[in-house]
Amino acid sequence: GRSPVIVNNNPETVSTDFDCSSRLYFEPVDLESVLQVCRVEDPIGVMVQFGGQTAVNLAGQLQGLGVPLLGSAAASIEMAEDRGRFETLLQRLGIARPPGAATRDLVEAERIADRVGYPVLVRPSYVLGGRAMDVVHSVEQLRLYLGDALLASGDAGGEVLIDKYILGMEVEVDAICDGQAVLVPGVMEHIERAGVHSGDSMAVFPPQRLMPSVIDELVAITTELALGTGTVGLINVQYVVHRGRVLVIEVNPRASRTVPFLSKVTGVAMVDKAVGAMLGEALGRRGQPVGLLPPPPLVAVKAPVFSARKLDEVDTVLGPEMTSTGEVIGVARDLPAALEKAFWAALGSIPRRGGALVSIADPDKPDGLPIVARLAELGFTIYATPGTATALSQAGISVIEVSKIHSGRPNVLDVTVAGQVELVINTISGQPTSELEESEPGPGSRRPVRDGYRIRQAAVQRGIPCLTSLETAAALVAALGSGEAQLVEVATIDEHRRRSLKAVSP
Repeated sequence: GRSPVIVNNNPETVSTDFDCSSRLYFEPVDLESVLQVCRVEDPIGVMVQFGGQTAVNLAGQLQGLGVPLLGSAAASIEMAEDRGRFETLLQRLGIARPPGAATRDLVEAERIADRVGYPVLVRPSYVLGGRAMDVVHSVEQLRLYLGDALLASGDAGGEVLIDKYILGMEVEVDAICDGQAVLVPGVMEHIERAGVHSGDSMAVFPPQRLMPSVIDELVAITTELALGTGTVGLINVQYVVHRGRVLVIEVNPRASRTVPFLSKVTGVAMVDKAVGAMLGEALGRRGQPVGLLPPPPLVAVKAPVFSARKLDEVDTVLGPEMTSTGEVIGVARDLPAALEKAFWAALGSIPRRGGALVSIADPDKPDGLPIVARLAELGFTIYATPGTATALSQAGISVIEVSKIHSGRPNVLDVTVAGQVELVINTISGQPTSELEESEPGPGSRRPVRDGYRIRQAAVQRGIPCLTSLETAAALVAALGSGEAQLVEVATIDEHRRRSLKAVSP
């Protein structure tokens, strides 16, 4: 019953669909353009929660100039975005987070990193897509990356956040708050370990590995944070769960990229409910439920899609900086089937036999050997670089050793270009980054070009699935099952719900 006006600098996105707005302004999402639109349209208020970080960054300036904000006030947004205020809130609520601090000073940054201990996660405040974010393992790496991180913060604040990097399971929660009550449609667990940007990681709903007590704690903390920050509308909280302990990574006072995913698989119209809350409607009106909703009887997997094949000099390594350009969903009755659908949609195909080229960084070898062993059991011919080949042979796994690029023939590029491999697994991990290493500088980067980069590029250009995370590789192996293609059940999400409910009903 309202007449929404959308300001969007990217008219190709679905948010500008013809039935979403009364009018669309194709303008930059900056202060000057938004103010001009407000002067022309004279709106009752502006919603910044649906425009990502770009729109959220305008909240304080708009409110300061007298433009009404609908939903969370600028002070509420600032409490979640500003490190000092957020730390104060966490201390008041007794909520744990990884140790760390914010700084604008390079010398102080080194002191913070020394105090919390390496590795550390370095990230600027107020940036999009994890830009200039990285996990660093030494003071030399810290100095190298800090200049870029401070530059990325720019006029938005100039602070760099330095946190202890904790290698645990990352968990994400989206919630809606009306200022009094909180609705949690669902909790999602990531397949990849913490340190991979949430936009580039695979997410599973409902959680498959979390204990019920941990889920209860996640919902309780999310509720406290939503009410404590004064959120009205949507809020996204990211956690790391390490040895059963829940730690808050960050809070995003806006709609996240997982809102469409959760809305589809739960049937909860999250945007409608959030808009209602922002317009003053109570969440619990007419007996509607609040708190954590029971999950539907299905499993859904969100998987990222990358465009590296169309973009030269773009690496495919998963990390804190987002590089994906889209997402797909696999929905089924169980996790393996949902994983299979997600991989089919994201990769275009799933290799079930042929060659697998494997190069695993030393710290990853203990966890990587069982994955490669399972690939061998499924009938894959295993090719591996020297260090990985030695470890595999010692574990009793049959392997064909291939050389590094400049160390003999056949090498990693030879077997890839010749079409001998259908799958590449290449992990990198801090220091040393991988077995495959060269010294010349990379294109447009301070980092050296490595054999691993070249093999990943060769795989991408030939449409060969290339995995850089052991967790992703393990999920693919689980999806492969017995090695024979399973009958894929094609159905709408509503049909999955109805069939599953019918199957469990007495």
